[in-house]
Amino acid sequence: MFKNIPKTELLYHKSKPIDRLSLSHGLSLMIKEQKDAALEVKRSIKSIEHAIDAIYKQLTLGSTGRLIYAGAGTSARIGVQDGVELFPTFNWPTERLDFIIAGGFNALLKAVENAEDDTYSAEKNVEDKLVCHEDVVIGVAASGNTPFTCKVLEKAKDRNALTIAISNNPYGKILKYGDHKIILNTKAEVIAGSTRLKAGTAQKICLNVISSMVMVKMGRVKNGMMNEMVPTNEKLRLRKNKLINFIN
Repeated sequence: MFKNIPKTELLYHKSKPIDRLSLSHGLSLMIKEQKDAALEVKRSIKSIEHAIDAIYKQLTLGSTGRLIYAGAGTSARIGVQDGVELFPTFNWPTERLDFIIAGGFNALLKAVENAEDDTYSAEKNVEDKLVCHEDVVIGVAASGNTPFTCKVLEKAKDRNALTIAISNNPYGKILKYGDHKIILNTKAEVIAGSTRLKAGTAQKICLNVISSMVMVKMGRVKNGMMNEMVPTNEKLRLRKNKLINFIN
């Protein structure tokens, strides 16, 4: 009945509408839903594991393959948040990291009208960035149907990049363009359609564990510590010195 409607868009029926709950009950409900988001990531652990192995293999085939995050709106912002931390945390080369964002980097701070529907821009971004067989492209979409992100993954796949499709909708169109498919079935939000809530939480956790474990497999963590960390401030310089002394 609801197959063609993204589950992230459905009304939440497990309680009264959140605006009709007390503050205490509303908070408890939202925190419970956030915990449930983490459980949805755990349910996809096998898919995530296979994706990590594939990404690791792809990025170690040569020295120029990039990790590219693609998305629109909240999903794009979560992708950027994950990706930008890879240089200071693991010293992942900035030239081996990129982003394809609906509406461009301006969209990270404010909504850009019609950006998520702009398939022409998606295709042009893939071409302009010379996406190729050495690259990994991770497309993230809560609805699973975002035209921009679907087109990015479709064209990246056409150019023989390794594609990872992450969808909070089990029927998302983006899944057909992923060499590896990860479903984070977070279903309805307590504020209908507001995927910055548990859908976003699940995406954040998923991307976090993927990128972190890829870096672990690449040897950029030693004895549980960030042995490749780039110290960009005094606090991190002190931490780096302690780390060096501990390892040595």
